[in-house]
Amino acid sequence: MERIKTAEQFQELIAKEQPVIMKFTAGWCPDCRRMDMFIGDIVSEYNQYEWYEIDRDEFPDIADQYDVMGIPSLLIFQNGEKQAHLHSANAKSPEQVTDFLKSV
Repeated sequence: MERIKTAEQFQELIAKEQPVIMKFTAGWCPDCRRMDMFIGDIVSEYNQYEWYEIDRDEFPDIADQYDVMGIPSLLIFQNGEKQAHLHSANAKSPEQVTDFLKSV
């Protein structure tokens, strides 16, 4: 999963016609590390999306703009608009993440 390095890169990626998933994370987050243990298989299965990782602490304005209150959170963007948001409380297991992706 490619890591977002600049706010400009984030804006360019979410503007794509193809849906992209942004995984909001932080280095200190234990739930993020837990998600890292299972997310690879989900990324492979749901390869119709482009997947990226963005550190919430490096880009707090972006996190605030898109109501990312907890991490990890998965946000789906298309054409510059947020299409769906899996909040951290519901992103603790592979089943929760796949159920979210099946519902969008």
